[in-house]
Amino acid sequence: MATDCIFCDIVAGIRPATKVYETEKVLAFRDTQPVAPTHILIVPKKHIARIADIETDDASLMGELLLAAKVIAGQEGVSDGFRLVVNNGPSAGQSIFHIHLHLLADRRMSWPPG
Repeated sequence: MATDCIFCDIVAGIRPATKVYETEKVLAFRDTQPVAPTHILIVPKKHIARIADIETDDASLMGELLLAAKVIAGQEGVSDGFRLVVNNGPSAGQSIFHIHLHLLADRRMSWPPG
């Protein structure tokens, strides 16, 4: 775990979060600065800074993040319309360097997204 990572602190229970889903390897919680009525962050409990840092051994963990998104969308009642966003690096908008999926729903999404 990274010592200066807010998401690692949330995983460790050091910082509070409104949790909506948890397994042995994945934690999901509501974003404190939502950009959609439903805005949930899905993080691996293992600290990996960004998508570009994923190793071959992390493949099943990344799959677990997507399966978590499916379950959470069902729990939130948004299975028929949600967006997943992953930013990689500062120029893509990543501000917290711990891989995370943004699950966004309950508002009209446009394309292209950014």
